[in-house]
Amino acid sequence: MDSLNTSVNVGSTVSQANSKKTTSMNRFKLALPLVLISVLSACSGEEEVKEEEKYAVPVETTTVIQGDVSSFYSTTATLEAPEEAKVVTRIAGLIEKIKVEEGDRVTKGQLLAVIDAKRQRYDLARSQAEVEIIEQELNRLKKMSNKEFISADSMAKLEYNLQAAIAKRDLAGLHVEESMVRSPIDGVVATRFVKTGNMAKEFEELFYIVNQDELHGIVHLPEQQLQSLRLGQDAQVFANKHSLETVHAKVLRISPVVDAQSGTFKVTLSVPNQTAKLKAGMFTRVELRYDTHTNVITVPYNAVVNQDNEFALYVIDGTNVDRRQVSLGYREADTVEIVSGIESGEQIVIRGQQNLKDQSLVEVISALDLASVDK
Repeated sequence: MDSLNTSVNVGSTVSQANSKKTTSMNRFKLALPLVLISVLSACSGEEEVKEEEKYAVPVETTTVIQGDVSSFYSTTATLEAPEEAKVVTRIAGLIEKIKVEEGDRVTKGQLLAVIDAKRQRYDLARSQAEVEIIEQELNRLKKMSNKEFISADSMAKLEYNLQAAIAKRDLAGLHVEESMVRSPIDGVVATRFVKTGNMAKEFEELFYIVNQDELHGIVHLPEQQLQSLRLGQDAQVFANKHSLETVHAKVLRISPVVDAQSGTFKVTLSVPNQTAKLKAGMFTRVELRYDTHTNVITVPYNAVVNQDNEFALYVIDGTNVDRRQVSLGYREADTVEIVSGIESGEQIVIRGQQNLKDQSLVEVISALDLASVDK
């Protein structure tokens, strides 16, 4: 019996040992995949970090320089010709000759057209004859030896008649002269309203002449700008909003009165136009130069990153970039003044900065290479 019990106990002990061994093996089998997954995940994360660290953002850079930047106020202006003339005829008659055409440049006093003046010439001849008759009568009376037979009233009357006849003759001569239509100013014939053979009426418009060597740009500015303007101030005039060619103008006149309805005041610009690129009546873009900062730090405006009204630049630091907060000053076209944040001579990113953050790894390449990367 004792041996039987011993056998039973030994068997039970062996069975329990085998059961514990089996349980341990099962636990090991379950834990092993988890350990492997953790190891693989850690390795994968390390590889991703390494790959991210190795990736460099291609950028284009430029050197920060110093220059001059001006402050402008942009607006629009209508161009007007300060000298223009509507040439009219002061006598009625048939147009015999037209001496100029539209587009022709003319000078003051140049003959433009000839009007038939036969009637005026006849009047001139008759008036001249009347003057001669009165002059002869006066001369005859003055040569008479018997002065007592000549009354003072008769002599005075003849002298008055002579003055009236001379005035009538001069008026007739003026009518003959006015049959030759001449230009009152230097300029260009903008419009011709008559043709040869037409019947011109008195004071009818024949030509429109304009002088465009200098134009006036009429600008209406808000009253807040009145304190910033002065006579002789510089301005730039652009023929249209797409044009890059500028004409340098000057402030000629500043109206001291503000329009109560619009809240604006009138400014007249003197715009030189010797090349005749600008025309009277054109609608142009104007930039009034208020102030200029000289020898200041300037960068291309497209290099500035604007996020939540905070401006920043990416500055090259070895193979990485530093994000610098900057303060902006005046802006002129594609150039902006940097008041603080960077120094002259530093390298900044001007293209590719949208893909950067502080301490990003970068690769500086040329503009052509960067264009191929963008494609």
